[in-house]
Amino acid sequence: MECMNFDSFFSDVIATVLGGIILAVLFFWSREKLFSLSNITGQWYFEVQTTKTVNNPYMGMKLRYVAILWQEGPHIKGTTEKIYEISSTGEREYIGEARTRGYVEGFLEKKYFSEDRLALHIIEDGKNRESTNFHDVLIQSNKRMTGVFSSMIADQEGDVIWQRNRF
Repeated sequence: MECMNFDSFFSDVIATVLGGIILAVLFFWSREKLFSLSNITGQWYFEVQTTKTVNNPYMGMKLRYVAILWQEGPHIKGTTEKIYEISSTGEREYIGEARTRGYVEGFLEKKYFSEDRLALHIIEDGKNRESTNFHDVLIQSNKRMTGVFSSMIADQEGDVIWQRNRF
C-alpha cells in the first residue's frame, strides 16, 4: 500500500486555492472593466416623434424634454420636463411654470454581445391629465440612445432619440 505524501498534498491544495483566487480576480476585473454597465447618470435631452396614433392631429408631432437620470446598479430613476413642441397647432417652447414635469423609472439590461438596452416608464403630469409613456432604447454610447416609445395619450407610438446635448 502506498503512503500519502503530505508535501505533495499541501502543495496541490495551495496551488488550487491560489488558482481559484486568481480566476476570481480575473472574472471580477473583466466584469468591472470590460463588461460594466453603461453609465447613463446625468442630464439628457430627448425627442419623441409620433409615427402612429388614433388621433390625426398628433401625427408627426415632435416633443422635446430635458431629463435628469440617476442610476443605482441597473435601476434607473429620474425626472423630466417638457421644453419644446411642434405639432399641428404650431411650434412652442416651454419655459418655467409652463413646463410639465414627469417621473422616470427604468431598468438597464446588460448585453454582452450587442448594445445595452434601457426600458423607461415615464409618468408625465400633463396639462389636462396624467399620461404614461414607455421608452425602449438601445444605448449606442454614453452620449446617445435611440429607440421607440409608446404613449397612452391618443395611443401614440413613434421614434425617440436621447442625447446629452440640446437639439
